[in-house]
Amino acid sequence: MLRMRILFVVGGSSGVIFSLIPLAQAARNAGHQVFLAGPYDVMHTITAAGLPAVSVSELSMMDTYVDRKGDFQQIPKDLHERYLFNGRCFGRFAAGCFDGLLELADRWRPDLVVGGALAFAAPLVAAHAGVPYVKHAVDMGEPRMIDLSAAAELGPELERLGLYDMPRADLWVDTTPPSLRVADAPPAQLMRYVPYTTSRVLEPWMYTKGDRPRLLVSAGSRVTPDRDFDTLSGLVAKVSQLDVELLIGAPEDVAEKLRPLPDNVRAGWLPLDVLAPTCDLVMHHAGGNTVLGNMAHGVPQVLIPYLPYVVDYSTRLAEYGAAKIVDPEEDTAENIAQALREVLETPSYRERARELAAEMAALPTPAQVVGALEEVAAR
Repeated sequence: MLRMRILFVVGGSSGVIFSLIPLAQAARNAGHQVFLAGPYDVMHTITAAGLPAVSVSELSMMDTYVDRKGDFQQIPKDLHERYLFNGRCFGRFAAGCFDGLLELADRWRPDLVVGGALAFAAPLVAAHAGVPYVKHAVDMGEPRMIDLSAAAELGPELERLGLYDMPRADLWVDTTPPSLRVADAPPAQLMRYVPYTTSRVLEPWMYTKGDRPRLLVSAGSRVTPDRDFDTLSGLVAKVSQLDVELLIGAPEDVAEKLRPLPDNVRAGWLPLDVLAPTCDLVMHHAGGNTVLGNMAHGVPQVLIPYLPYVVDYSTRLAEYGAAKIVDPEEDTAENIAQALREVLETPSYRERARELAAEMAALPTPAQVVGALEEVAAR
């Protein structure tokens, strides 16, 4: 295959970029020229992975809470309305990247566009450039209503391109293991999920553990001192008195706000891909990368799905037997401790988690999936 120019279109937070990086790196290692395009505030996440980054917008995800009329939109409490709200926000984010992406495509002329599942500008720029579009999973699936709502928001951009509907993907790359795919999942090029996170210098305690069970707690990469901090601090308060070695994954400014902490607790931006194999259990908010990363290492999980869209795949993982769900409305210290004890003391959770890890390891690697990208471009 001749050297291709592959444009990866990413979303507005680290969480939806991490999942695309292994395939982007593999394509670059195969000799293709790769650009990752996204908003200005995620440029460091991309360049930290050693990949070329192009800023196409100054928009942040929080800016999308303001509609096109300039009115701030409150997050609805009704679940159906919440999905519509989320889709509209992702649609406005795509619209904010639209002009920058079209300008980049006109100047650089990609041969193929790969977009994260929530990067709704990706199929539009592919249609503009007249090249194939590959859709790439960022977790184990979002409600279809989000896609439909985003498409509705992007009506003006579709009209500019002379389109009446969102362009369909020429290839769907899915990192969900077969046992957890939904019954009506579309045909896909399955790919092994490769855990990725921004690295730091390793210390011995990160890859070794003591005698006590090691518990990792995380609320995801989007937590800031002003956003979702109460979720993380509340989780920490509810488990910090347990007889475990407690690790808290959080950005450094968030970790600083959590301190002082008991002697058995470490907090900070942790290399989760290094820590996961040493953990007996992980408790978190059910974010896509955290779920898949620990699945890949065979670690059982306790999930508290605070965001509505993660409930579906959290339920699939729990029904498989590799995780236990704590209802967000009942996340008392007592209920959380009971869930942690059950998972730690019941061998079947780890056995099922290891079965999933083996299934994921048997899937094609990102390097092998590059061949599928080449075939799509050749067609």
